[in-house]
Amino acid sequence: MSTLYSLTNDWLELLTLLEDGADEDVINDTLEGLDYEIEVKAEGYAKLIRQLESDAAGLKSEIQRMSDRKKALENNVKRLKDNLQKAMEITGKEKFKTDLFSFGIQNNPPSFRMDAASVYDIPDEFLIYKEPEIDTVKAKKFLKENKAEWGHLEQGRSLRIR
Repeated sequence: MSTLYSLTNDWLELLTLLEDGADEDVINDTLEGLDYEIEVKAEGYAKLIRQLESDAAGLKSEIQRMSDRKKALENNVKRLKDNLQKAMEITGKEKFKTDLFSFGIQNNPPSFRMDAASVYDIPDEFLIYKEPEIDTVKAKKFLKENKAEWGHLEQGRSLRIR
């Protein structure tokens, strides 16, 4: 069985034969053989593509499952820390050591909380302005009916296997 690469080259050679006016029977025989080989090769490719898509979907599902598990473990850690901190604060034991661990409650760095009614009430020197983003949905809709020097629509092609 030939590779897809060599089959493609065979097709190109056949096109050259057609252009040069080769015998019609030779061309038909070659054409039938190439058609069959390419179809068999394409079917093999499709099977491999489906298997890889299935593997990728399985991995995506496993990633989600593990991500959910990680989040549950992190939530358990936070809950346990909060419970321990609350108990230490209530009992007044905010710093102590055991044989294995040292425990202590300390102040975190101050964090900003906005008291203003709107971000526009904050002085400009404390604001961060972001770069504008393109609304591609609106731009595509506009460009379907209009021409513009700032952009154009580009039609791509891709393989569909059903």
